[in-house]
Amino acid sequence: MAEQLALVIGGILGGLLLLLLTGVSCCLWRRFCATFTYEELPETPATAISAASSRQGDKRCQLHSRTQLSRPSGVPFMVPPSFQGRDWVPLHNKELSRAPQDPCLAPELLPHTSSGNLARPSSHSVVGDAGVVGTINPELYKFPEDTSETHFPDGCLGRLWFSVEYQQETEQLLVGLIKARLLQAPSETCSLLVKLHLLPDERRFLQSKTKCKTSSPQFDEHFIFQVSCKSVTQRVLKFSVYHVNRQRKHQLLGQVLFPLKNETLAGDCHHVFWRDLEAESLEPPSEFGDLQFCLSYNDYLNRLTVVVLRAKGLQLQEDRSVVSVFVKVSLMNQNKFVKSKKTSAVLGSVNPVYNETFSFKADATELDTASLSLTVLQSTEGDRSHPLGRVVVGPYMYTRGRELEHWDEMLSKPKELVKRWHALCGPTEP
Repeated sequence: MAEQLALVIGGILGGLLLLLLTGVSCCLWRRFCATFTYEELPETPATAISAASSRQGDKRCQLHSRTQLSRPSGVPFMVPPSFQGRDWVPLHNKELSRAPQDPCLAPELLPHTSSGNLARPSSHSVVGDAGVVGTINPELYKFPEDTSETHFPDGCLGRLWFSVEYQQETEQLLVGLIKARLLQAPSETCSLLVKLHLLPDERRFLQSKTKCKTSSPQFDEHFIFQVSCKSVTQRVLKFSVYHVNRQRKHQLLGQVLFPLKNETLAGDCHHVFWRDLEAESLEPPSEFGDLQFCLSYNDYLNRLTVVVLRAKGLQLQEDRSVVSVFVKVSLMNQNKFVKSKKTSAVLGSVNPVYNETFSFKADATELDTASLSLTVLQSTEGDRSHPLGRVVVGPYMYTRGRELEHWDEMLSKPKELVKRWHALCGPTEP
């Protein structure tokens, strides 16, 4: 009797355990199928979807919490769980649309407003709003406006556009003369031409065609100079713009000096530049030559900037084997040497062009005792150099005349480049 009772109890327990395992297996199978099964959606128009979503606005949070992935009929892909509940509006004919955002989205997915409240953007909101997720700001994709033909400084003599390219295999310098604008010609019926020199050779030149009855000629001409790779970076392109009168006489309207540096010749492609014309200096050179440079002081960064532009009328030593000419810029404080920098060397020319910038650290409290010494030197064989002339600019303690005026004008115009010519003193003079 006891054995039969034990068998009955064992059978009951076994049946219950089997039912439990069967129920657990069914639940797991349903969840598995729900995870990997796509939802079959009926074919409904976009307007019906938008209307249905608006009627179920109060149930969005509940739908958002479901684990089953779903998508509207207008969206041809599965929507991630973090973006479920949004109203997706299909795009037709490349039109840009944006539906209202889901108020149940996570706060980090919503745009921030200045008032701290979450604002719902309308379909007419500005696309340039950088705070709205998924929009494009067109201002970031605009190219900077070219103002080279619209903005001219006061007293401008004209502006010249040209291109430069150097081919190392053939050792040819290709120069393209593009155009000129706003030339200050003496009459409306003027005739204009441009002469191109490759300094320091001032004897040979190339000439453009004459453009008649215009002060803004379009040239579109190309010129070739044969120059070696070793000396091309020591040369200077000179553009001289002339007006030709009825008697065939040439009147200089202005000129452009363009040093051929390594950075301007980088790459095997032509580079386009524009420069404003400068008037030719009519003053005769000084005994030892003249030096033109700019001064500027930035009182915020405590930086003293020197731009060495060019020299003219230098008295080179003819009895020496001329190699090149350079300028040494030295910062002095209480007549004590602080720091010096040098320009690149230019092949022995009496009118070298540099256009190089140097910066020195100088506190505003030191400007009353600081000075700048610029020395022009002629380098010779054997790594030696011979001074050709020197100029010192600084406060009243060290300078007078034009040098003092240049220094005071620099201090009165902070962060502006002040340009002037200065006569060089003899190498042995203070």
